[in-house]
Amino acid sequence: MPELFAYTDGACSGNPGPGGWGVLLQAMQDGAVVKERELSGGEADTTNNRMELMAAIMALETLERASALTIVTDSAYVKNGITSWLHGWKRNGWRTAAKKPVKNDDLWQRLDEAQARHDVRWEWIKGHAGHPENERADALARAGMKPFKPAKAKAG
Repeated sequence: MPELFAYTDGACSGNPGPGGWGVLLQAMQDGAVVKERELSGGEADTTNNRMELMAAIMALETLERASALTIVTDSAYVKNGITSWLHGWKRNGWRTAAKKPVKNDDLWQRLDEAQARHDVRWEWIKGHAGHPENERADALARAGMKPFKPAKAKAG
């Protein structure tokens, strides 16, 4: 049975501003990639954190059947939110420990629902540190953002 990995990343030009998300899905067997799929998308007016969340959501929602997988993210926000903070937010009615509304609660709830049908292991890696799969996810996120970025005026 192949091992499944989802490398996820988000990007934003300005924060808020145009943003994109990217996912590299890889099935590995005996240390070799046996299948892979690239996903990307974006929005005209968003934040980096929302795009990081969308990448993880899309990785999970794209899988057609319940799967065991490792999601590799360079976002401490996503990793800590899903593994440490989420339980308390749900218990507190989507409020932080300081009783303030949880930012991006719509996406956190969607991510929570998306991961519920899978067996997910979350892994954080340092971004922009030469990790090839993370670099590919970053390129996909930037490509997803491209249609939403205004064209630069040419100097003449």
